Amino acid sequence: MDVDIGTIGSPTHSVVDIHTHMYPPAYVQLLESRNSIPLIRKFAGAKEPRLIILPAEAESLDKMTGSPETSHLPGRPVTTHYSSLKQKLHFMDTHKIDISVISLANPWLDFVAPEDAGETAKSINQEFSNMCAEAPGRLFFFATLPLTAPPETLLAAVGHVRSLKSCRGVILGTSGLGRGLDDPALVPVLRALAANRLTVFLHPHYGLPSEVWGPRATEEYGHVLPLALGFPMETTIAVARMYLAGVFDQVPDLRMLLAHSGGTLPFLAGRIESCVVHDGHLVREGKVGAGRRTVWQVLREQVYLDAVVYSEVGLKAAVDASGADRLMFGTDHPFFPPLGGDEQGEWESVTWNAEAVRKALGDGTDGARAVMGGNAVEVLRLREDS
Repeated sequence: MDVDIGTIGSPTHSVVDIHTHMYPPAYVQLLESRNSIPLIRKFAGAKEPRLIILPAEAESLDKMTGSPETSHLPGRPVTTHYSSLKQKLHFMDTHKIDISVISLANPWLDFVAPEDAGETAKSINQEFSNMCAEAPGRLFFFATLPLTAPPETLLAAVGHVRSLKSCRGVILGTSGLGRGLDDPALVPVLRALAANRLTVFLHPHYGLPSEVWGPRATEEYGHVLPLALGFPMETTIAVARMYLAGVFDQVPDLRMLLAHSGGTLPFLAGRIESCVVHDGHLVREGKVGAGRRTVWQVLREQVYLDAVVYSEVGLKAAVDASGADRLMFGTDHPFFPPLGGDEQGEWESVTWNAEAVRKALGDGTDGARAVMGGNAVEVLRLREDS
C-alpha cells in the first residue's frame, strides 16, 4: 500500500532521510577507470553503465558469453539517481522528505592505494560539501575516510571533515582498516571521531563469502541472498566483535548508527548475551562479572538504528531493542528502484519503510514523528549551522 509519508511531517515535524546515497561525478569516473571490482562498466546496447561491486557479480562478468543483449548483465544500472543533485532533490520532493543526510555508498575508498587515499577522500568530501551548499538546510552528509592511508593522514582527515559545514559524521564499512572493527589500531580513529562529535554510520559491503550461498545462487537467485541475508549478518558480526573486544567501553563517547536496523542484532542480542555469560573462556578471563555492560545496554546507550527494515515486525524488534528514541527513517536511495515502473514517481521500497513506522508506532504519534525525523534532527544537530 502506498503511504504519504509527508502526513507524518509538518512545519514543526520534519521528515529526515538518514540513509540515502550518492556517487559524486569524480567517484563515478574513478570507478569507470578500473578493471577489477569495484568498477563501473559500460556495455554496448545497454541504456546505462553497470556498477559491479560484489565478488559474485565479478564471477558473472567473467562468465559472460555472447553479446550484452543476450547475456544477463551483472551489477546494477547506474542511473541519474546515483550522482545527480537535481535528481536527489526531485526524489525528496516526490516523497515529501524535508532533509537528507547523504553519504557515499559501498565500496567507499577501501580500494584506493594508501598514497592516494588522503587526497581522494578530501576531494570526494569536498564534492559532498559543495552539494550540500547548493541546498542549504535540506542536505547534510556523512563523510568518507581514507582508511587505507597512513595513520597520520587518516587522523588528519577526521579533523578536516569536522571543519566541513554540513558534515555530521562518517560512513564506515565493516572492514575498518582491513582487519575488522575490533582491530586495536582502529581505536584511535574512533576516539578522534567521538571527540569531534562525528556519528559513525556503519554500513555493510562485503557480506559473506560467495560459497555460502551455494552453486545455484549466482545464476538463479539474483541478489536476494547476499543483500537480504549477507549484509545484515555482516553488520551483526562486526558489532558483536566490537562488543566482545570492549571497543564501546574504550570509547564511551562513540555513537554509531547501524544500517538496516542493525542487521539481526535486535533479534539476536538475547542469544549473544546468553552465549557471553555461559562462555567458560570469558568467565576464566574475568570478562564476565560485575561492571560488565550487557549487549542490551550498549544498544540503548551508544547505538542508533535506521528504520530501513521494510516491515512492521522488524521495526518493532528494533524499537524493543534500542528504543523509539534511537531509530531514524531512511530510504536506501538510489537502491531498490521500482522495476518496470516510473523511477521519477513513488518508490515502494520507500513507502514500505514509512508504513512500517506507521504500523509499529501508530499514525501521527510522537514516536512515529520522532523516527521519521525528530530523532535525526536532535542527534545529528540538523538545525545547527556547523
